[in-house]
Amino acid sequence: MLNVPQYWRESKYRYRLIGSRCTKCGAIHFPRRLVCNRCGSRELEEYKLSEKGKLLAYTVIRESPPKGYESQVPYIIGLVELEEGVKILTQIVDVFPEEVRAGMPVEMVFRKVREAGAEGIIEYGYKFRPRMAK
Repeated sequence: MLNVPQYWRESKYRYRLIGSRCTKCGAIHFPRRLVCNRCGSRELEEYKLSEKGKLLAYTVIRESPPKGYESQVPYIIGLVELEEGVKILTQIVDVFPEEVRAGMPVEMVFRKVREAGAEGIIEYGYKFRPRMAK
């Protein structure tokens, strides 16, 4: 459980794709890190990741976890490689399971994740959808 000050300090990292970039070797990390995984440097800066990438692999979840996602099944979880080469595991939305394919271009969207607690507080976060052709 986060305390209130920590919750607000961390909010930009929950809602945006902000990682870290090592100023020594250039490695990009997501989520952000305090120490570079590649060279061990502690000289890292915030780095705003692109919101576009491609879907490398996916699976369709047809049985939901016990609480919180029952209304979303079936849903798609995918491994997305962003333009910088960073890979993230995320939900894929706005596409039917039979239409999704590995290699498809995707883009980040901001969506409802779930409703939490008896009060029904809505939690939001990033997900990815197929990128529309322009």
